[in-house]
Amino acid sequence: MSNGLLKGKRGIITGALDENSIAWKVAEKAFEHGATFVLTNAPVAMRMGKINELAAKTNSVVIPADATSTEDLEKLYTHAQEVLGGKIDFILHSIGMSVNIRKNIPYDESNYDYFQKGIDVSALSLHKMLAVAKKMDAINEWGSVVALTYMAAQRTYPFYTDMADIKAMLESIARSFGYHYGVEKKVRINTVSQSPTKTTAGTGIKGFGDFFDYADAIAPLGNASAEDCANYCITLFSDLTKMVTMQNLFHDGGYSSTGVSQAVLDKMGIE
Repeated sequence: MSNGLLKGKRGIITGALDENSIAWKVAEKAFEHGATFVLTNAPVAMRMGKINELAAKTNSVVIPADATSTEDLEKLYTHAQEVLGGKIDFILHSIGMSVNIRKNIPYDESNYDYFQKGIDVSALSLHKMLAVAKKMDAINEWGSVVALTYMAAQRTYPFYTDMADIKAMLESIARSFGYHYGVEKKVRINTVSQSPTKTTAGTGIKGFGDFFDYADAIAPLGNASAEDCANYCITLFSDLTKMVTMQNLFHDGGYSSTGVSQAVLDKMGIE
């Protein structure tokens, strides 16, 4: 049930592909909580998804933009402010892509051109979004930027290959830019480290199903759903968390703090 946490706030939500996307759920929840926002994604991704359906459902406008292009981002912020009637209060960065993973290339055999592409799309895009916004003064004071990440930035998961390094860079950018943007404009920047989630992107990772079940057995509360993650993002966009910044926030049912669970020991036949 909505209680209007985002009433009067304006936002930009990236990366909504289909109803399985966390970004899709964030858009639905933001709309329920009274926000107005624009949806954006790269033109090639938009052709693959259902973003126009989401726009109709949430009374929002779709603005195509390549987040690796500063020119596209300048147009995005300009158009978004025109559509929404003022500066931006919140941004969701939900952009991730690894060609090495798509092509099943092992980490120690990474194609470096693909690796660089992944860095540009999945991490440097956050820096560019923030840099362009800051230059244009497009985000209101006490605005909130949230980027989605994963715990492979801190611990090794063989199947996550180069995305682990890329997510580590993403989190570092959030901390570093969080300092500068916080000092100058009180804009807060955080990353949310989500449970394994059955999104279109997540299920494309080799061995995802088995790992999803493993994480669910480890986490005391089980895996957090995409909808749960959306609810958490809404709190971070709201004024209730205005003093939270430069943090990597685990939203994973306790998985990140659990060494091993009794359920896993039982499956292994260990008493």
